[in-house]
Amino acid sequence: MKILCIGDVFGKPGRRAISTLLPKIIAEEGIDFVIVNGENAAGGKGITDKIAEELFKSPIDVITAGNHIWEHDSLHPYFSTHQILRPLNVVGHLPGRGWLVATAKNKARIGVICVQGNIFMDDKGRKVESPFKRIKEAIAEVRNITTNIFVDLHAETTSEKRAMLHFIDGEVTALVGTHTHVQTSDEEVSLKGTAYITDLGMTGPHDSVIGLDKDVAIKRILTGDRRPYEVAKGGARIEGVAICFDETSGRASAIKRIRVPLVP
Repeated sequence: MKILCIGDVFGKPGRRAISTLLPKIIAEEGIDFVIVNGENAAGGKGITDKIAEELFKSPIDVITAGNHIWEHDSLHPYFSTHQILRPLNVVGHLPGRGWLVATAKNKARIGVICVQGNIFMDDKGRKVESPFKRIKEAIAEVRNITTNIFVDLHAETTSEKRAMLHFIDGEVTALVGTHTHVQTSDEEVSLKGTAYITDLGMTGPHDSVIGLDKDVAIKRILTGDRRPYEVAKGGARIEGVAICFDETSGRASAIKRIRVPLVP
């Protein structure tokens, strides 16, 4: 079986890349299930209700998120009606859930867990527990239903993501990192059968500063001008990984980086 995990969708260019390229990638790669991080789909920050509906018109099964998920209150009702996850380890009586189990086209059960890192992260004024304190409990709950478990760790540092790999190695099918918008080249399948990559990358405009208009970003750096960032427009592409695994054992056998440009 093969799953596609797609890195942070950034703004309108990212959404356009999804709607245009995703069906082709699914057909060419033989994908059975799609997980997309939609953290930056609405102008670079969060997801709105309308944008969630737009994304789900594409063949997406689950949307994960991160620290920007709280930017738009209109999304909150969708947590109970759509397969959208927010970070498991955000503390408080908040809408949404941090894990779910969905059914793939071939009827296999797929568990997805979303957690947020702690190091150098902007928590948007919310208390976020260590993902290490919550992840094992979530894995145990999901394993009561399925052995096919995919974890999105939305975090800044490589060290936190690598530590998590060693912490849950062999207990999940895959651990993929998101948040930095830079695709890493360290994809691997561990000896215990867990697929891993430090960061999936960004699905959005790459003629940019991690999705943002480069001229505005550089001016802010040079002058301290606090003008709002703007979403860049050029160089859109989809980035992520395709993971092959045995849906009976939950063990991964291969991981392949995906990087497909949106040709104008």
